[in-house]
Amino acid sequence: MTARLPDSLQRNPVLSRWVSVDPGGTIAVRCGKVELGQGIVTALAQVIAEELDVDLARIRMLSVSTGTSPDEAFTAGSRSLQDSGSALRQVGAEVRACFLARAQTRLGVPADQLEVRDGRITAPDGAGTTSYWELAEEVDLDVPATGSVPAKPASAHRVLGTSAPREDIPDKVLGRPRYIHDLRLPGMLYGRVVRPPSPAAILHAVDPGAAKTVPGVVEVVVDGGFLGVVAAEEETAIAAAEQLRRGAEWNERESLPDQAALADFLAETPADREVVDQRPLPPGRAAAIPARTLSSTYARPYLAHASIAPSCAIARWDDGALRVWSHSQGVYPLRAALAQALALPSERIVVGHVEGAGCYGHNAADDVAYDAARLARAVPGQPVQVVWSRADELTWAPFGPPMSVQLSADLAEDGSVLAWRHRGTSGGHVSRPASASGPGLLGAAHTSDPVPVSVAVDPPLARGGGGQRNAVPLYEFPEQEIVYHRLLDMPLRTSAMRALGGFMNVFAIESFMDELAAAAGTDPVEYRLRHLRDERARTVVEAAAARAGWPGRDRADESRGTGFGFARYGNKAAYCAVVAEVHAENEVRVEKLTIAVDAGLIVNPDGLRNQIEGGAIQSTSWTLKEQVRFDRTRVTSADWESYPILRFSEVPPVDVVLLDRPALPSLGAGEASMGPTAAAIANAVYAATSIRVRTLPLTPEHVIAAMQD
Repeated sequence: MTARLPDSLQRNPVLSRWVSVDPGGTIAVRCGKVELGQGIVTALAQVIAEELDVDLARIRMLSVSTGTSPDEAFTAGSRSLQDSGSALRQVGAEVRACFLARAQTRLGVPADQLEVRDGRITAPDGAGTTSYWELAEEVDLDVPATGSVPAKPASAHRVLGTSAPREDIPDKVLGRPRYIHDLRLPGMLYGRVVRPPSPAAILHAVDPGAAKTVPGVVEVVVDGGFLGVVAAEEETAIAAAEQLRRGAEWNERESLPDQAALADFLAETPADREVVDQRPLPPGRAAAIPARTLSSTYARPYLAHASIAPSCAIARWDDGALRVWSHSQGVYPLRAALAQALALPSERIVVGHVEGAGCYGHNAADDVAYDAARLARAVPGQPVQVVWSRADELTWAPFGPPMSVQLSADLAEDGSVLAWRHRGTSGGHVSRPASASGPGLLGAAHTSDPVPVSVAVDPPLARGGGGQRNAVPLYEFPEQEIVYHRLLDMPLRTSAMRALGGFMNVFAIESFMDELAAAAGTDPVEYRLRHLRDERARTVVEAAAARAGWPGRDRADESRGTGFGFARYGNKAAYCAVVAEVHAENEVRVEKLTIAVDAGLIVNPDGLRNQIEGGAIQSTSWTLKEQVRFDRTRVTSADWESYPILRFSEVPPVDVVLLDRPALPSLGAGEASMGPTAAAIANAVYAATSIRVRTLPLTPEHVIAAMQD
């Protein structure tokens, strides 16, 4: 029977698009997923090495580039192993079969009797040998995948399931050039862009004279409200940009809501309404009379990416064609957006990926690529590097949108849920390049012929959702109704931030489950298990509780508490349960996180732990500290003092237990720990203080406000 091809392989079915064999003894691999610091390049190399039966050292993972790499859209949604990994497993199996078929002809031995080890193909009893390298020029890989060749069974794995060292780490630890910020091209110039002082500001007048007189300035670009400089040295570009900023006059106006009344803004702004899920009682079954009904509302603020390194890009024009080096999550969508914004055929643009220093969704990588392209057009033939300032990064990159979730539940006498109601409200979570009308690039919205950035949208739940993600609980209730409202106006630009709506929805659901357990007088873990039927979910919950020695704290210590959180990311990816131990006196400090995760077949155990730990630590930062601050005119959190993030001294120990399922498909895990960690911390604060804080972050001001509710 022919199996259905993975989606990425259906869109890019030709084997040679993915893999080529070098007679010199290496395998070149092209995929459409990019390295963002998550270790995916190493994991995907393990996948193809396993299926081809070659040593991992022979695999050369080529950088993603339009035209040469398969188009896999964005590296997002914790789907790299599910999408690209599944495609490469099938590609590897079929490429291996192609070589075995050719070896069968050469050696006169049936293919199913041949053995492959590190690319060498051997007949039984050593009766004949050949290799991939000897056959490389005889095997045609310009053929489509068929889906008829099965991948290896788990029992035969030698590379998958091992903690192969990440191939990107040595350069990063030793400080060797690897990031796009380190890239130096011959004749490279340096650019800087001057942003408006606030989202609604309109340029009134500009005098570029002072900027032009700075020694070393090559060009000053003024195109409507798009202002920039190009210089021979980076420090010169910075100085000239400051002169250009001083020479610009802007008309500003109040366009932002009152931050203190953000909840009112979410409630009063027009919105699309979507019934995400509705499960009434089966016909003929009478509704039980609830013993009581409980309701709570949870909220989070705007969040910034707050990457340590600001966004960067390099661009060069040659004979009307554009070459861009970018740390974008999607080189093909970025190419399409640049083509639209610059009125250039897409075939005249090449976008290649170079690693940036961290990415948590749709940050400013695509915006700075446009900036570099627009400035480079003024100096054809010379590459121009543009790096955003820290202030621009924290105030102009897309934000994660604010959200609120109202939950209510009808309870039986024993505290079990009879009916569950969820009402979520949020700005849209996706305004990526080419995801909506227009290119979606910030600089293009400021030119003399502006293309405004569209209000963010949400993909349908079938494709992961945005604000709806994880709104449907994995728990089973007799009745439930899940409704989502996407705001049609958003005064600050929003887009994809790690976990999208899954972070807030899980925080709300898991906090509310804790409230319901308390109302029922039941242990929070026991209460969750009462409503869980999914055996993999139950196993993860039990594993985290057992590993942490739940509840793990002396209840007599009033300043310390232990909390629990659980979810399956997107209800389709990895299962994750978190136990948080906190100390809450003058401030909340997380002392330990214990996490259990089921991500199906584990490709690289160390890599999986890295992803779970990283998500949990970032979630801790969001939960305790992070919020975008603004007045009625502009964003005011423009530096690390006004937008604090978790410091190294505040990072808790993280203990991760992995539940391997080698016979099951790999599941995405990069965002799985975000929501459960936040909920576990908030629930631990309640256990320590008896104060239920429902508004993030858990700052002293929000704790005090919760005490007064």
